[in-house]
Amino acid sequence: MQAPPSATLEHFDVLIVGAGLSGIGAAVHLTRECRGRSFAIFEGRAASGGTWDLFRYPGIRSDSDMYTLGYIFKPWKEAKAIADGPSILSYIRETAAEYGIDSRIRYRHRVKRAAWSTAEARWTVDAERGDGSIVRVTCGFLFMCAGYYRYESGYTPEFPGRERFGGRIVHPQLWPEDIDYKGKRVVVIGSGATAVTLVPELARDAAHVTMLQRSPTYVVARPSVDAIATRLKRLLPLKAAYWLTRWKNVLFGMYIFNLCRKKPRLAKAGIIQRVREALGPGFDVERHFTPRYDPWTQRMCLVPDADLFESLKSGRASVVTDTIETFTERGIRLDSGDELAADLIVTATGLELNVLGGLSVSVDGRDVDFSKLMAYKGMMYEGVPNLASASGYTNASWTLKADLTCDYVCRLINHMQKTGARICTPRQHDPDVAPMPWVDFSSGYFQRAMERLPKQGSRLPWRLHQNYIKDIFLLRFGKVDDATLVFSRD
Repeated sequence: MQAPPSATLEHFDVLIVGAGLSGIGAAVHLTRECRGRSFAIFEGRAASGGTWDLFRYPGIRSDSDMYTLGYIFKPWKEAKAIADGPSILSYIRETAAEYGIDSRIRYRHRVKRAAWSTAEARWTVDAERGDGSIVRVTCGFLFMCAGYYRYESGYTPEFPGRERFGGRIVHPQLWPEDIDYKGKRVVVIGSGATAVTLVPELARDAAHVTMLQRSPTYVVARPSVDAIATRLKRLLPLKAAYWLTRWKNVLFGMYIFNLCRKKPRLAKAGIIQRVREALGPGFDVERHFTPRYDPWTQRMCLVPDADLFESLKSGRASVVTDTIETFTERGIRLDSGDELAADLIVTATGLELNVLGGLSVSVDGRDVDFSKLMAYKGMMYEGVPNLASASGYTNASWTLKADLTCDYVCRLINHMQKTGARICTPRQHDPDVAPMPWVDFSSGYFQRAMERLPKQGSRLPWRLHQNYIKDIFLLRFGKVDDATLVFSRD
């Protein structure tokens, strides 16, 4: 890639990378809280929406309720709390249009490199356009909202004999439009959120769908419509109803998470009993829905209106818990010796995590290795000036944390303008702070990427909370000018 020749470069006070749920939210926060500041959004794809535009597989939906996945400033109006992908995409784009964000988005601008100059107190950013050319801009603050996984491809293990299979093999992340599964035998490999979403949806038209899992996942059924939220909407103004429902769901989620962590045996017994009640007698719940690990050491799967259980009871779908020996011409042979016949195999085998959207970063000519750095308040990085990234919770809705992060970044930018500071850099001065893994989740997609992820620290403000209420006090009400964040005018 050839960079453009030196010239007067277009400059922004803030450059946002990514026009998905986080990026649109960040732009609205800037519009509302940092008026007069110039900004743009660089989006690598040809459309906004991020995950909710990229994922097109049948039944795509959120595994979080929209009263917490929705933005704090824009109430969710639809009836269903567990929403489908197109509805979420419409919500994101409606938000962008409502706040005039659309005109700030530059599509097919995939940010590749960012170089910080302390002498100039700015980032120089190179982005690759759709035609392969490079556009170079500068910014005072770089806000990464590119999500946490690689958009180009998902994770697929090496399956022996894959080339022998006579049917079609697809990964849900790159779902082709021309797939016809009506009347076909389908095997979905996986047991996570994507698999439990796909199976009941495919089972509506397929001859039969088999969910093939190596080991079970905790699966919890929940109504797609929040009855309390519906009642509150009738009694109260929309914003008040949304606020109360949001806090109801936040507190309930925190209660369940803490119960799972403090009393795992009790929580596990309750979850499994509800699965038994949903599936009825005669189903081998012990084998197919009883994980070996404790609840919430991996993310639990949510099935709205018990649709997965209903498809299993109807016989349109089934679960097989086994390991793969090899693909064959007509399906998959298992280590038990059984063979699953298939016309279509769907590898719902997970994501590939991506640090800061795969961005290459340098500070004053030195390349930055984020895996060697600790994260300040879960969003900035030691020794890296004027850069923040939006991320979500592992145990709650993504947007809860992203909203707090955006709010904090706006407070930080306003503080810098008020004090005349041009540079803010997290510095780790405490010798007693020890680096720790970014998360304590055992999910495969985290474990595969753990060596590439930044670290958290053993103490605040380097400690990464998975607790919304604690983060409210840390990010929304905590001091911006603390001893760790160093400000400079030069």
